[in-house]
Amino acid sequence: MNFRTNIQLQKEENQIDYASKLLLIGSCFSENISKKLTYYKFDVASNPFGILFNPKVIETLILNSLNKKKYTEKDVFLLNERWHCFDAHSDLSSSDKNELLENLNNAINSTNKRIHESTYIIITLGTSWIYKFIETDAVVGNCHKVPQKKFSKKLLSVDEIVATLKNICFQISEVNPKTSVIFTVSPVRHIKDGFVENSVSKAHLISAIHKTLKVVHGKYFPSFEMMMDDLRDYRFYNSDMIHPNETAIDYIWEQFKHVWIDENTFPVMKEVETVQKGLAHKPFNPDSEQHQKFLADLQQKIQSLENKQRIKF
Repeated sequence: MNFRTNIQLQKEENQIDYASKLLLIGSCFSENISKKLTYYKFDVASNPFGILFNPKVIETLILNSLNKKKYTEKDVFLLNERWHCFDAHSDLSSSDKNELLENLNNAINSTNKRIHESTYIIITLGTSWIYKFIETDAVVGNCHKVPQKKFSKKLLSVDEIVATLKNICFQISEVNPKTSVIFTVSPVRHIKDGFVENSVSKAHLISAIHKTLKVVHGKYFPSFEMMMDDLRDYRFYNSDMIHPNETAIDYIWEQFKHVWIDENTFPVMKEVETVQKGLAHKPFNPDSEQHQKFLADLQQKIQSLENKQRIKF
């Protein structure tokens, strides 16, 4: 008997290799895939404004980057002895206002460059729920522990998300028509919104993506469906019972690899993995002749990969 409903995925024709340039934006699950790609030394830029959960703030990042928005003092605020920006995750917050502004503007410039250069842009949507700062009516990327009474909460409709995603795709294609946009929905459940509310939220995202892909060029990778319908067991979650654990992340990564990464790249990935394990190795005797030979062999492998594949360690 088969005790799983295994999702069968077909390989894409235009696949990722070591010549590809990738930009990943979105919820924390995009961080998981980004870490895998980075480990194997693909050319990756990930979440320049930190983790972003809803479609509207991702649209804001892309539009601001393409328009080269200049962040100034009016875009940041001081709370709990740190400077924050509503457009960015708290990872970018700083005790120094000028440092925050510099980081924001550097991120805008680097994102602009990456959008123009990318061969693949992977967008992971986490939720349809948005928070608006009541004073400005602007959708925020992070509330930064500002009192909840200062925000209004709203569920984006499917049509609102479709309009947002179509604009994202249009804006990207205007400056980089050759890039491939890949959408996915994060398997992380936002149960703080409520169980029913989370289900409605995810349903809106999935429906909107599929409606969008009927009219724009792009692809969908079913990471949410793999977690919910394939793995489908709490043994694949962390102790919080919300986030996928390493086993689940590894499984979904293997499916992504099967669908999106050129199999001619696999031997190089194996070489990179060998080097990464070598770099992580902790010797019992660092000064031994055996370990020195190990380091020399490892350096030779690194040099070979850098010369042949232009891979940077």
